[in-house]
Amino acid sequence: MHSTVDNTMLRKLIPVFLLVFIQTTSHGQAIEVIKFPQLEEIINSDNGGVKVINFWATWCKPCVEEIQYFEQAQAQFKSKDVTVILVSFDFVQDLDKKVKRFVEKRGLKSQVLLLDETDYNSFIDKVSPSWSGAIPATLIVDSSTGRKEFYEKTFKEGELPAVIEK
Repeated sequence: MHSTVDNTMLRKLIPVFLLVFIQTTSHGQAIEVIKFPQLEEIINSDNGGVKVINFWATWCKPCVEEIQYFEQAQAQFKSKDVTVILVSFDFVQDLDKKVKRFVEKRGLKSQVLLLDETDYNSFIDKVSPSWSGAIPATLIVDSSTGRKEFYEKTFKEGELPAVIEK
């Protein structure tokens, strides 16, 4: 009788365990909503590594086309202390419907942040004086050397690794 109870209980628990497993593995990464001062801290933090910070949005076709190259760079340089951070310019109200769905659909592994700012002119010069505010745009920061390079362009296949290694 003891084994019958165990088998019955086991049959009841298996669906629960499966549901918990599916829920915890199907949810994508958490996307943090930040203000510019938080982003500025990330840009200026001295972590000893290289940060590749890409400014993009789900509604920006060139951004969407190049995002695969940032994902490839994240995988390629993972062991070389390079961090890829994708900073979305989507509206906060579009976080669940657009940004999270985009990240999940594409299986993005890079860190994704949503910048909750509406006055872009208040911070674009702080990122780079050469930035017009257009996206896609990318800031590469090497905190060990102090090197900062800004690119207001769409990267093509093979271009990003050369820029990171420079």
